[in-house]
Order: sequence, then structure tokens, then C-alpha cells
Amino acid sequence: MYVRRTIEDFLLRASARFPVVVVTGARQVGKTTMLRRIAEPQRTYVTLDDPLVLDIARRDPALFFQRFRPPLLVDEIQYAPKLLPHIKMLVDEERRPGMLWLTGSQQFHAMKGMSESLAGRVAIVRMLGLSLREALGLGDQGRPFVPDMAGILARKDQVPPVSLSDLYRRIWLGSLPLPSHSKNRPSGMLFSRPTCRPTCSATCATSHASATSWRSCALCAHVQRAQPNS
Repeated sequence: MYVRRTIEDFLLRASARFPVVVVTGARQVGKTTMLRRIAEPQRTYVTLDDPLVLDIARRDPALFFQRFRPPLLVDEIQYAPKLLPHIKMLVDEERRPGMLWLTGSQQFHAMKGMSESLAGRVAIVRMLGLSLREALGLGDQGRPFVPDMAGILARKDQVPPVSLSDLYRRIWLGSLPLPSHSKNRPSGMLFSRPTCRPTCSATCATSHASATSWRSCALCAHVQRAQPNS
């Protein structure tokens, strides 16, 4: 099930104004899913996770843009920074809004060069995980947060109450769309289980086999730091 993102309308407005829109953020945060969802039918999708496409992008950027013409969505642009000068030339030649949508899973070193070389031509947006509103299916109702009492009360009335147990569950699952919205939630597989030092008690060692092992190890680490010569 697709979860509507608050940032969608802003990205469409930015695309109507700027030739290039760049969405950055961690992997699996939902960048590509969202952009493909809101993209117009004629926009071509290209991912640089594909070794053959990546090889063309790195060896011959000019050929890459001859083969893939705007409007274009290029996924994982950080893998081929040599495309950036050609993006500038392409944008300066055609100067049409919404020509290129780019995603990047890192704040890669080329980002500074992109913002400078494409100044006035690019909108750069950082995408985070699901907000509580988005997780509750209210992503289309999001508005910029203004710290005044009237705005806070209005936002409070728009969101249904969240119980403490549900809040802890959301914190446990995190804000990535797939784990937090999966029907099968194997919480034990979402976290690594650190190994306690030999000084741990037998009770703690036994509990490591359970789903609460990360809590036990965290407690042991805290106790060991408090003990001299441990």
C-alpha cells in the first residue's frame, strides 16, 4: 500500500519552476517510490543501480543523454557524478521546467558542485522517513509547522489520539515505509543483537536469546561502564 507523502505537492510545484529537481535521503526512505508515483506517464525512469546503464553513464555521459531524453527520472545519481556537467549543458540548451528529476541516497560530494553549477536551475530537497501524519494516512493534509498556539491546537485536532503503546511500537519499527507498514513485522530481524562481555550475569546471558536482548546488552554496557577496572 502506497503512503501519501506530504512533500509531493511541493515537489510538483518545484518541478513546474525549476529544470532540475534533486531528492536526497537515506536508502529505502521512499524517494523513488514517491517520484515514480507522481511522475507523468511520459517521464522515463532510469536507475544507475543497473550495471549496464551505469557503465554508459560513466564512460560516455553524452551518449547517456542521447539515449535517455527528458523528461527523465535518474535514480542514484551519486554513482555517476560525470553526468553533472552534461546536465548543466542540457539544461542551458533547453531551459524547460521539470526536465530532470534526480535521486541520491547520500549527501555525496558532488552535491556542492551541483548547487553551484546549477544555481537558479535546481531545487534540492532532503527527504526523511515517515512522519506521524504520513503514517496515519494524513500526508495530504500536512502544512508547514508554525510555533504559534492556534496552529498547534489546529494540528492537534487533525490527528487522532495515539496511545503510549502505539507510540512505542512506532518508535520500535522506525520511520522507513517498508518495516513500519509491513503486515508481517519480524521485529527480531530488524535489529542486530550485540554480544555481551563475559562479565555479564547469567540472567542477562539467558535473556539474550529473547527478543529483549538489545535491552539487556544496553543495561550490561551501562553497568560495566560504572564498574572500575571492568
